[in-house]
Order: sequence, then C-alpha cells, then structure tokens
Amino acid sequence: MSSLYVVSTPIGNLSDVTLRAREVLADVGVVLAEDTRRSRILLEHLSVATPLRSLHKHNEAERTGEVLGLLDSGTDVALVSDAGSPVVSDPGARLVKAVAEGGHRVVPVPGASAVLAALMGSGMSGDRFCFFGFPPRKGRERTEVLERVAAAEETTILFESPERLVVLLEELEGLCGPDRRVVSARELTKLHEEFERGTMAEVLGYYREHPPRGEVTLVVAAAPVREEPDEVDEGAARALARVLLDEGVKPSRASREVARRLGIPRNTAYRIVHSLDEA
Repeated sequence: MSSLYVVSTPIGNLSDVTLRAREVLADVGVVLAEDTRRSRILLEHLSVATPLRSLHKHNEAERTGEVLGLLDSGTDVALVSDAGSPVVSDPGARLVKAVAEGGHRVVPVPGASAVLAALMGSGMSGDRFCFFGFPPRKGRERTEVLERVAAAEETTILFESPERLVVLLEELEGLCGPDRRVVSARELTKLHEEFERGTMAEVLGYYREHPPRGEVTLVVAAAPVREEPDEVDEGAARALARVLLDEGVKPSRASREVARRLGIPRNTAYRIVHSLDEA
C-alpha cells in the first residue's frame, strides 16, 4: 500500500533533521513542500534529488486530487512544511484527512518542533499544556483566544511575529496581570537563539527596549490556582450563565459577566460557563 509520509523538518539548525526523515525523503517519489525554494535547500543539504511540488494553503484543495492519484498509482509521497511539523500551524490537514479517507496509509515522521523546544527550555510545567498557534489579528476571535490563555489552568503556548510581539504582551499583561510568568523563545535552534524569562511586565519592558527579530514562541504560565470562597453560590452562577448563553452571549463574555455580577473568581466563572456550553 502506498503511503503519505508527514515529515518534520528542522526549525533552524539543519543538523536537527533525523536519519529517518532523510531516508524517507530520498525514497519517496515526490516531496510536497510549502515553499519549494526553501525545501530545496534542505534536500540539497541531504544530497536528496527527489522531485519537489508545492502544497500551500492556496492550492491544497487542488493538489489533494493529484496526490490521491499518485498514491493510487503506487507512488509514495512525503509532505513537509517550511520548518517544523506539517499541519501544526501549517497546511496539510485537508490532505492528510483525504488520504486517510481514501484508504492509504498516513505515516508521521516526527522531529523538530518549535512548540516542544520552547516548552523544554521554558522551565514551566509540561505535564499539561495547550497550543494556540498564531492568535487572530483582531476582533472578537482574538479577544476570546487571549481570554482563554489568561484563564487556562495549564501552560499555554503561542506563536507570534516579531512585529506584533509587544502588542500581544501588552494585551496579555492586561488580562493576566503584570506578575504572570512568561517566556519568550526566539530564533530557536538558530545562531541567535534567545530565551527571555520573567513576569509579563519584565518581558514586555525588555522587548519595548529591544525590538525582537526572528520567529517567536511564547510560553505563558498557568493561571494561579485560587481557593474558591465558601460563599460561592454555584447554583446562582449556573443560572445566570444559562440565561446569558441562551441570550446568545459568547462564553468568554458570559464568564466575565458571571464573575463581575456575582463577585466570584474568573476561573470559577469560566469553568461553570464552559461546563454548560459544552453540555
């Protein structure tokens, strides 16, 4: 049975490519790449001459049919992104789904990951964590994502461009408070790799004075656990939350309203609202 190999590639240091990744890239009939120019550099470094074809967010739907045809004819195919793991904040999910539904094997070939590298070097708990990718640029979607980060009971990880990092930290400081711990991992595995660790206020102050360059992965500490006061009336909170949700209020806003009106911790309100929203 022909296979689609989903291959992780280095996020900066080319030496991070795995032996298995090289073998796969050399053995398949075609390598699908987000940017063929960047992937050609990697293949030349590995002395691999496999033909490259583009697959990016603008042509993934069109290319999927071609890939299914190749697999049906018995040709193995590899999928790579510009750096790191395909599908993780990169194209590929539609292709993988179609290939699996078409009865072909999908074989992950794991390797370098900016998400895991940042978490490993952050000094924060990795027992439980959430990854949000790049936050939306603006509007209600952005507000809801950042509120989820602020309320999260586990470590959270985001990607951000250097041009928008200060704005993101300003918004997170407002939601999380100036004392929440955060780590900025910049240019991971590259020559100028940098970890900036501290409170929201400290890391924000640093980047206001030292504008960042290069790719940034942000690791945010979990929200502090608060003892819920004895007087929290969960029945009243659930009733209010249900009224707000039935009125069409978004869960994030409903959480804020429940916390404000009843004077209960935001984490408690968030938990109650989302337990109803998911029911």
